[in-house]
Amino acid sequence: MVFSVDYLRGEEGQGRYYALVLFFIGAMVGLVLSANLLMVVIFWEITALCSWALISFNNDDPKAVAGGIKALIVTGLGGVGLLAGSLAIYAQVGSFDIPTFMARANGFPPRLLAWIGFGFLAAAAAKSAQFPFQTWLPDAMEAPTPISALIHAATMVNAGVYLLARFSPVFSGVPGWSLSVLAVGAVSAFIAATMAAVANDLKRVLAWSTVSQLGFMVYAIGAGAVFQSQFHLLSHSVFKALLFLAAGAVIHSVGTRDMRSMGGLSRKMPLTCAVFIIGSLALAGIPPVNGFWSKEMILGAGLTRGPFWAYIIMLVTVGLTALYTLRCVWMVFFAPAEDRHVHEAGPAMKVALIPLAIGSLVTWLLAGPFQALLERTLPLHFPAAVADSGGLKGTWAIASEVLTAPSTWIALGVVALGAFLWTVRSPFKGIGARLRPVRRAAEAGYGFEAINRGIMRGVQGMGEGLRSTQSGLLNWNVAAIVMAVIAVLCAVWLVAGQGG
Repeated sequence: MVFSVDYLRGEEGQGRYYALVLFFIGAMVGLVLSANLLMVVIFWEITALCSWALISFNNDDPKAVAGGIKALIVTGLGGVGLLAGSLAIYAQVGSFDIPTFMARANGFPPRLLAWIGFGFLAAAAAKSAQFPFQTWLPDAMEAPTPISALIHAATMVNAGVYLLARFSPVFSGVPGWSLSVLAVGAVSAFIAATMAAVANDLKRVLAWSTVSQLGFMVYAIGAGAVFQSQFHLLSHSVFKALLFLAAGAVIHSVGTRDMRSMGGLSRKMPLTCAVFIIGSLALAGIPPVNGFWSKEMILGAGLTRGPFWAYIIMLVTVGLTALYTLRCVWMVFFAPAEDRHVHEAGPAMKVALIPLAIGSLVTWLLAGPFQALLERTLPLHFPAAVADSGGLKGTWAIASEVLTAPSTWIALGVVALGAFLWTVRSPFKGIGARLRPVRRAAEAGYGFEAINRGIMRGVQGMGEGLRSTQSGLLNWNVAAIVMAVIAVLCAVWLVAGQGG
């Protein structure tokens, strides 16, 4: 909100912008605090509505409008899984109360519990832009950059990860559910990293890296590492918001999102360059920044609790992350470029950037208290919680475990390899030429972009077809509303009757 003061200075529609942002923040708070599934569904859809409206904020830009519609349709289709699962829970339990459902889930028919679990997985994958729904998030970058930082990096896209983590004790016993979650996370992390490595749009690089980092969190939940997943969620929300806002400062100054038109900005935007490098170190997983600790915790848990093939995929992704992060920093701040008039971030932008940079350096110190909080408040997730594990003592214990784990040093070696491959890339141009078909496939979203566009056209075609039912005659409209209300009431009565 503070960053937006400078970023949107002189723009039209600021009242609409700030109202939608506040509406979104309220809905997201309601989503994570509610103990009622029906309220979760309502807040889930409100966040999608605000996301659509803010992506399409510049509603005279066709790309922004198309990106907003795409986000609304894809996340809305996934939300059907959450709604259907919630109604099935109500039919069995007679209540939307989440603790009641989790306490009585063992009495559900196994097939019904599986349908609910995979419905929730579909909703989470769509909301968090995970495979195969990942292509909507880069198009959401048509939104103003503060929206990209708030909604599409730090909050809304984490809702799917939060949903999986919250209900993981219930569904972990469903055959194939945990493995499916783990596979979705690993595949999403890898393919998004490859697409970030070939993108030239600064915000799209960060968008694909967001999909990839969300994949790490989903992978951790599939491996049964809920604390590690949620701690990386915390770390990522800080350093990725920092990266997006720093990118916004660059774009605001340079006037383009194409990294090929940037370069040489380190001298003219020293503060922005410094905070962007801090965020990049966290993204690449280099100590002592917060992203290193949380990511290594995930990799360590994945090695011990998950299948080895998935761990290898995540290791390769770690190397790719280092490669595309170094590529991004080089192209934006250090590549040779023509001299141009560029100004440093404004005062309000600096007020937003500096605390996030500090947070990226120090939030890993919250590991111990954060673990103690989760263990104290989530007995179903942590049935064997260790007493008095919080505070700095707990943090040092976690840090010591990370630093002595073999997986940490393996991952750091892969990070160094990824950075090395970008630094000495000239000898590998021949290999790059042979991989050109892979590059084209990555730029095209591996075909999933075409699938998602087909879904969009289908939904929009259905909407156009339903237009004929809107005659404009008030009597017919009132009659249709009354019949729809009667139908909904009958459905609720039938579901309530089955629950009784």
